[in-house]
Amino acid sequence: MQAFSGDSPLAGVLRGGGKMAAPSEELNCQDFSEFQDVLRMMRQIDDRIVHELNTIIPTASFAGKIDASQTCKQLYESLKQAHVSREKAIKTCINQSSSRVNKLREERNKDMDNLTLLKQLRKEQTNLKLMQSELNVEEVVNDRSWKVFKDRCRIHYKPSNSL
Repeated sequence: MQAFSGDSPLAGVLRGGGKMAAPSEELNCQDFSEFQDVLRMMRQIDDRIVHELNTIIPTASFAGKIDASQTCKQLYESLKQAHVSREKAIKTCINQSSSRVNKLREERNKDMDNLTLLKQLRKEQTNLKLMQSELNVEEVVNDRSWKVFKDRCRIHYKPSNSL
């Protein structure tokens, strides 16, 4: 019996050959557009979960040909790893941006007439708020993925800790 089939991106992750999540070191925290692009790539596993589960979890007629419990276990581990990786990356960027805001505030307090500094501070504050909002987006994405996972894998695999 094989654990999964197909050459889909998620199947590659489940086999260990694909990468769905970029490490946080590659994340450019100063450019929000680039930050969002990297997060979008890191969220591919979540974006494709419904299609992939339809592809890799067998219907009753194919149940003997695919080990659905192993497939669901691997998917669970991949999802968990992707979610932790993204949350860490987002929080790292929030911390960096917050530090820059604090530094710019201190500089601004020393030089209240510097309009360039004020513009930089406002830009960085906006960037920080946008990054903080990504934590909310992350929560919604994760909740949706776990719901789909539970719906399709609950009879094949039950993780030791509840979702």
